Amino acid sequence: MTKASLSLSKDYIQALLGHVTRPDEVGLHRAYELGRAALTSGFGVLEMALLHHEALCRLGADDTVAISRGQFARAAEFFAEALSPFEMSLRGYQETNSRLATNNKLLERAKAEAEAANRELEAFSYSVAHDLRAPLHVIDGYCQALLEDCGDTLSVECKKYLDSVCRSAERMGRLIEDLLKLSRITRAGLHRRSVDLSHLAHSVIAALREREPRRYVEVNIADGIVADCDEGLLRVVLENLLGNAWKFTGKRADARIEFSTLKQDDTFVYFVRDNGAGFDMAIAGKLFSAFERLHPSSEFEGTGIGLATVHRIIGRHGGRIWAESETNRGASFFFSLDESTE
Repeated sequence: MTKASLSLSKDYIQALLGHVTRPDEVGLHRAYELGRAALTSGFGVLEMALLHHEALCRLGADDTVAISRGQFARAAEFFAEALSPFEMSLRGYQETNSRLATNNKLLERAKAEAEAANRELEAFSYSVAHDLRAPLHVIDGYCQALLEDCGDTLSVECKKYLDSVCRSAERMGRLIEDLLKLSRITRAGLHRRSVDLSHLAHSVIAALREREPRRYVEVNIADGIVADCDEGLLRVVLENLLGNAWKFTGKRADARIEFSTLKQDDTFVYFVRDNGAGFDMAIAGKLFSAFERLHPSSEFEGTGIGLATVHRIIGRHGGRIWAESETNRGASFFFSLDESTE
């Protein structure tokens, strides 16, 4: 028996004896205080019952004390009052569990409703984007036909208007295509396997070089970067991140792009870094939202869907993505993948 339990035992015996021989509210209050002390000290109900039994045995063994039937009843009353803090604690525990269960049901219902709403919104977005392509092709086709068939009879200003319509239709077509890609990524299944991300990155850079053969960009891709992931989706991630790095270094003669890894708090982190235009971190919160652009389209082309797509893919892999940058001093995009997520 510890010193604390020995002291509590002595106090309990003395208080019980006092209440048995001279019953009053003070004695019952003392029983409550002893019960609270026992609860705080880590006593359980069984230990309290044993303590009460021990106290009664000691009182019964004392030849100077004669305990009557009524005094035994008061001893039971004392014990019941000593257990009241345990009863209150149990009720509080039950009420808390009940509230948690209710809250969990509400959260599950809200989650199910949110998932259903998201599915409906994605289906709606897909349908709208898909249906918009047909009339857009018609607009673009008639504009091209007017320029080809009636170009000689149109004024310079009319040609300018038609050119503007064609460019706008083309941009809207790219935007619709990106929206459809985002919707497909959300709806598609996730197929994990071991993927050589270094090889993927090299193939993405090769495609960028083929598109702009006259540009020189110093590209450093670390060897042996492997991840358990969906290969098709991670290709989309690298196409967007490396493509952005390629685009935003377009005005630098000494353009540099790097793809590598690092360890951060026991987590394997992948990153794409460049020395391009960068951005102000004060507006970094907009980075991964659809249609948000940190640079005007007149300066750098794009639809503002790419990083939202990347964010969705990384999220589906159970990871996270973040960025660090400084205006005109380049940008670094970091992402992790929870390779245990199904």
